[in-house]
Amino acid sequence: MNPENHPDSDRTDHPDRIEDADRTDDSERTEDADRTEDADRTEDADRTDYPERTEDASTLNIVDAAADGTEEAAADGTVEAAADGAVEAAADGTVEAAADGGAATAPVAAAETDNLLASPGSIAMNDTDAMTDADPSVDRSTETTASGLGTATRSRGTGRTIIEARNINVWYGETQALTDISMEIPEQEVTALIGPSGCGKSTFLRCINRMNDLIDVARVEGELLLHGKNVYDDDVDPVALRRKVGMVFQKPNPFPKSIYDNVAYGLEIQGYDGDIDERVETSLRDAALWDEVKDQLDASGLELSGGQQQRLCIARAIAPDPEVILMDEPASALDPVATSKIEDLIDDLAEDYTVVIVTHNMQQAARISDRTAVFLTGGRLEEFGDTSRIFSNPQSERVEDYITGKFG
Repeated sequence: MNPENHPDSDRTDHPDRIEDADRTDDSERTEDADRTEDADRTEDADRTDYPERTEDASTLNIVDAAADGTEEAAADGTVEAAADGAVEAAADGTVEAAADGGAATAPVAAAETDNLLASPGSIAMNDTDAMTDADPSVDRSTETTASGLGTATRSRGTGRTIIEARNINVWYGETQALTDISMEIPEQEVTALIGPSGCGKSTFLRCINRMNDLIDVARVEGELLLHGKNVYDDDVDPVALRRKVGMVFQKPNPFPKSIYDNVAYGLEIQGYDGDIDERVETSLRDAALWDEVKDQLDASGLELSGGQQQRLCIARAIAPDPEVILMDEPASALDPVATSKIEDLIDDLAEDYTVVIVTHNMQQAARISDRTAVFLTGGRLEEFGDTSRIFSNPQSERVEDYITGKFG
């Protein structure tokens, strides 16, 4: 009999077939599982890869923005920077000032300004009343801001305007350095002037006490009012004006005289008839220098450290009891410790004086000023208002770009 046709053959063969089928089925299941697992791995890999791709894209955008900002900064204001530096050198009498005129402003790091800006507000930039951000006498000590620069929150000032610029235009020869500058500077507050090099900050500062008169090629048009009186009127004596509007320059420039004589010099040439000793001590105390030099008043002012020399110059500036103190980057050449002392001093001085300061350091402007004016290339005032608003909610897109470091 053929075994293949025997019924028992089927019984023997069927288990093998069933086993083979099971093996095949198990193999297919394993293969399906592998496929599923591979798909899961691929999907997981994609999920892992996407954040990296997104991060790379963000990095590229930052690099592109930086490159664009650099090109924009290079393209703008070259002539103005050169002219402004030369004029600064002429006013200060130093070669270093000319070199500083072309220095670039260090932009705020993007990481530090991620949360710097809020949504635009409603204050009209060209409306003088709106630009002063409501009543200056309002207590701003409770103001909050999203600025990562930590803007000052304080209440001071008289609520009155002491300096008003009306359509100020300045030319150095054929080069226009300022264009239609109008603003009101409040009394007994700190007003900071910020902006990239060559934008006209220092030029405007020198308009206030007519330092530009010392430059033959300079021409000023418009009105600059101090207590409502145009300082460019023919009957205004520039020397008398500078007694009311003192100035501290970027580089400390004490006279080659004793500490005492440095402070007393202005009083003596003005014929001060009060107690000079008392006035010298008061000025040094107000400049936070008295305790450091009271036992060496006969020593040369040139022997002091850089920070002490700058405070000596501030004491010299306030000795004639001015109403306004102009400061042209007073801490730019100082170390961080000396800079901190100067900033504390400025804060104290604002209790009795109106302080107008030019600075390239936006963090410094945010720390010490009540109002901020932003000058940009072309010698134009782009925006002016409360410091907290300028740094957290600027109205101008160009100001936003400058504050976030896209150019400068």
